[in-house]
Amino acid sequence: MSPNIDWFVHARYGMFIHFGVYSLLERGEWVLNREQIPLAEYRQLAAQFNPTRFDAEAICDLAVRAGMRYLILTTMHCDGYRLYPSQLTDFCSRRDLVGEIVAAARRRDLRVGLYHSLTTWTDRPDAVDALEDKQAYERFIHATFERIRELVTRYNPIDVLWYDGWWPFDAAGWRSEQMNAMVRAIQPHILFNGRNGLPGDFATPEQHLTMPKPWRPWEANLTLNNNWGYHRGDHDWKTPWQVVEMLATVAQKRGNLVLNIGPRGDGSVPEESMRLLETVGDWLRRHSECIFDTDAFTYDMYERGEHRGDWNHFGPMTVRGNNLYLLARRWPGETLAIAGWQCQVRGVKLLSPRQPLSFRQQDGCVRVGGLPAAPPDPLCPVLCFECDRPPALYMTAGMRIPRVPHPHYDPCPSNCLV
Repeated sequence: MSPNIDWFVHARYGMFIHFGVYSLLERGEWVLNREQIPLAEYRQLAAQFNPTRFDAEAICDLAVRAGMRYLILTTMHCDGYRLYPSQLTDFCSRRDLVGEIVAAARRRDLRVGLYHSLTTWTDRPDAVDALEDKQAYERFIHATFERIRELVTRYNPIDVLWYDGWWPFDAAGWRSEQMNAMVRAIQPHILFNGRNGLPGDFATPEQHLTMPKPWRPWEANLTLNNNWGYHRGDHDWKTPWQVVEMLATVAQKRGNLVLNIGPRGDGSVPEESMRLLETVGDWLRRHSECIFDTDAFTYDMYERGEHRGDWNHFGPMTVRGNNLYLLARRWPGETLAIAGWQCQVRGVKLLSPRQPLSFRQQDGCVRVGGLPAAPPDPLCPVLCFECDRPPALYMTAGMRIPRVPHPHYDPCPSNCLV
């Protein structure tokens, strides 16, 4: 059986869940490393870890309300604590938190990815030992393979094995070809990310929305504040509009957006995370067609190439088939004009409330009238332009399109990111 990547390419939106004994300390998932906590002291957290408010059903319900289609759970972060009963260590949960998430997700038709760190800070030998001593390296690699084997045997089937914590080795050092072959022998359908040194089935830019070039399946992984694990001092929450804008960006680039929640030590999800995801989910229910199943709509700063998109001062644009969607975050008032069309517009409408709008097209400029004076959606109104073919826009930094070869915008490298 060959892996099915199609579901991933069309998923568009998912949830990451960072949870572990580090959540008890309320200072993020790298607290053991960053503060050099003595290992004996850190291991004592296992006896205190009793997440009575960890509710897999509620977490998966939140993902559904948010409009997400898959989730990824940290089964073991770099600190080495397993969120499931392991036969390989006593530094693990007796309660099967991973199994609860997998079962709850399946009941809601959510795809499931399991995150697992390759390195551990608390097992011996650890990666530092493996670097310094050849015999320790062999024991370390063997233990890593046994951990992964146990995980994918215990939870079968899952959709993604999400490697992380690949310091300090490359693919050869991790024996990644052998590692992936072992996993695929157990779960032939599974997808891998690219964090064991191999490219994997998809790319995973972290904390940014950069599309791989050349394009291949990808997901951008971002926090809702500035930490993956729960941090009591981090109140720098993203706004619902920032999330919508990120969704538009990945939709333009045919990627996925994965947003993280970091439950507290008792398992409860911070209220700020819930409110943010539910607000965006409510918007998605009214405007999902401009985010899901979209086509590529990007552009290059220096040359046109094969790109058919452009930027607009009202907000981002996405396309799907013959439709172009303007996410009009910066509402223009009762009229709106967009220039640069290289197709004929057949109709214009608001998505919510769904109503047709008057328009006229002349010399590549479409002018829309009869808009409400105030934004009709509290988060982000969306206009749909129905065209006679797949939409294309082309503008330059000049007042008309030159009839000779020319740069798209500025001809010299700059600090602009697109």
